[in-house]
Amino acid sequence: MDTKGLEDSAILLMSLGEEEASEVFKLLSPKEVQALGETIAKMKSIPRERVDVVLERFAAEASESSMLVTDTDEYVKSVLRKALGDDKANLLIDRILQGGDISGIESLKWMDAGSVAELLRNEHPQIVAAILVHLDFDQSSSVLKCFTERQRNEVLVRIATLDGIQPAALKDLNEVMSKVLAGGDKLRKASLGGVKTAAEMINLMGGSIETSVLDYIREADNELAQKIMDNMFTFDDLEKLDDKGIQTLLKEVQSESLIIALKGATPEMREKVFRNMSSRAAETLREDLESRGPVRVSEVEAEQKEMLKIVRRLADEGQIMLASGGDDEFL
Repeated sequence: MDTKGLEDSAILLMSLGEEEASEVFKLLSPKEVQALGETIAKMKSIPRERVDVVLERFAAEASESSMLVTDTDEYVKSVLRKALGDDKANLLIDRILQGGDISGIESLKWMDAGSVAELLRNEHPQIVAAILVHLDFDQSSSVLKCFTERQRNEVLVRIATLDGIQPAALKDLNEVMSKVLAGGDKLRKASLGGVKTAAEMINLMGGSIETSVLDYIREADNELAQKIMDNMFTFDDLEKLDDKGIQTLLKEVQSESLIIALKGATPEMREKVFRNMSSRAAETLREDLESRGPVRVSEVEAEQKEMLKIVRRLADEGQIMLASGGDDEFL
């Protein structure tokens, strides 16, 4: 959701009142709760006219959506399969319609990375790997950063070689979190883990850790390391975006974030950005880069990671096309 969408949602929630808004929050994911909470905290003064526009829009859209589907089971199946594909959708469908869940593992999504890492620190790397693939990539990468180098590397090797999770194993994992998985015998094999999952997590860890992990994996299995690298998309790979893709990306990135991210970019990457801006904007950016003093590597990597998140979102929405790090195949 873009900034305006978040602000409109925040305005609507504040208009509902505390009790009604709290009921809405119960239905949202951890990321959605955090994003909306931060947005509400930042909104100190809202013009009456904007509140009226938001409420009128909500009323109009709600009235258009008042006719509910008659067969909700079939509706859920159809929507999930179109959104996620058959394998992932079938897993969720079984959980939703047959009463199964992984509530113990899902509860980790509400915890900070340090707490999750502490909870998993003494578990076997295979168990940690199987749990982390259920979390969002950015949360998993933050958890991995909290581990020792050896434990982090061992877990990532297992994530990269993980070939799905059987129902019985999924049940055992949930019991590790002190929960019982209902309906586990009816679940299909979960298509989680694998080379691409490991690559996504490593992408979000930053340069020094990324190098250390790949060196470790390369020593253990050079072919596996190459497969992971082929599935990674790094900041330097932004040079492979076409001009239209760069222009689309620049519309989504704040000027300050772009300046810091480009402090660690190659001259070729900078020139590509300049070429896809107006001459005035490019000149201003050049001056800002030259006048900006030294920036911590950690700050540069943080802003580059944020840009990569935007790139992945745009790719998921079909607005840009990505080429993987190891070849020219489009994903």
